[in-house]
Amino acid sequence: MTQIIIAGDSTAAVKESTKRPETGWGEYLNHYFNQHYTIINKAMNGRSSKSFILEGRLAEIDKLLQAGDYLLIQFGHNDQKNDERGTSPDKEYQHYLLDYVTVAKKNNAIPILLTSITRREYLDNSTSLNPNTLGKYPSMMKSLAHSQGIFLVDIFKESQKLLNTYTPKETKAFFLHVEKNISDNYPEGVIDNTHLNQTGAQLIAQLVAKELQKLPLPLAKDIIIEGETLC
Repeated sequence: MTQIIIAGDSTAAVKESTKRPETGWGEYLNHYFNQHYTIINKAMNGRSSKSFILEGRLAEIDKLLQAGDYLLIQFGHNDQKNDERGTSPDKEYQHYLLDYVTVAKKNNAIPILLTSITRREYLDNSTSLNPNTLGKYPSMMKSLAHSQGIFLVDIFKESQKLLNTYTPKETKAFFLHVEKNISDNYPEGVIDNTHLNQTGAQLIAQLVAKELQKLPLPLAKDIIIEGETLC
């Protein structure tokens, strides 16, 4: 059975019950693959491309990968942080991303870089999402993929394009927006424009599947989206 392993941050990760309705898109990716694939979601809340490695999480993936598997690599949100997790987009970030690629290739697995999903951040007095909400990280990942011949899906661009077809009010339905006294996990309510809820996670998982389907790789023919439409 072919494994698809996800290395990433909270936007993809499996959530604890105490975090619901927060949901990671990686929790729904298995809906789009047939029985010959298994999804192993190693994404973890709060991790950057650097901290994920320093905590030994890439080493764990190294032990799991087998020939013909796929490693999906999505970092960027926490690489922006002004703390020990942060990386410079044009140096450290690319350096650490190459570590993931090296581990995949060492195991004769196929690395695929995924730019980060967009935040729900709008330009001032506009209904358009801020194209710079993730700074240079998406473009630096794309540059690395191009220069090194690594497969890439530009989820940042595609999620911006998709969400820009909705009004700002409508896109609230995809993110972690909870009113006061509705959820036991967030009794005071929460407004979070980075993390997804269940509906948003399903939306992005389908988007990821549709973009993976465009790659010249064996997994493309095994992605099942027939009869489904993006929300």
